[in-house]
Amino acid sequence: MVPERTTGASAGGNEGALAERLVGTWQLRSRIDLTASGERCAEPTLGEDPVALVFFDRRGNFAAQFMKRDRSTAPAAAPGGSNNTRAVDGYDAYFGSYIVDEQRGVVTTTLRGALAREHVGAVLTRAVHVAGDTLTITLDTTSSDGRPVTRTLTWSRVG
Repeated sequence: MVPERTTGASAGGNEGALAERLVGTWQLRSRIDLTASGERCAEPTLGEDPVALVFFDRRGNFAAQFMKRDRSTAPAAAPGGSNNTRAVDGYDAYFGSYIVDEQRGVVTTTLRGALAREHVGAVLTRAVHVAGDTLTITLDTTSSDGRPVTRTLTWSRVG
């Protein structure tokens, strides 16, 4: 069941709406974690440069997959940070539905499926910004050692 949403065609036909600009296939360019003091804080499970794709369709469905470039150095399993999912063996994947809050500039996802079973049903909210063919997603989470960080994911449209 797709929840009530302000996404896709239901965004009042406004071509400039965030919901419309978000639709597509996006390839990850960078994934950077910063502490409150601005210190870069590399996350070892997937690293700063994973291979990743995220998809958003017009009907409120999304899917995301992340893979550490060198999985030979990935821990078998590591806890995810707060407000985040958990990679297994250098890989993370999840899918579900999404809604867009146009006024706040956020996307809320509900995970229907996830590699880490404890995340099935999780509801996650992310700040999003789309400028042309660049999608930026930011979220507050924690580092592997428990420090609060802001993660910024920058994506390029590929479809």
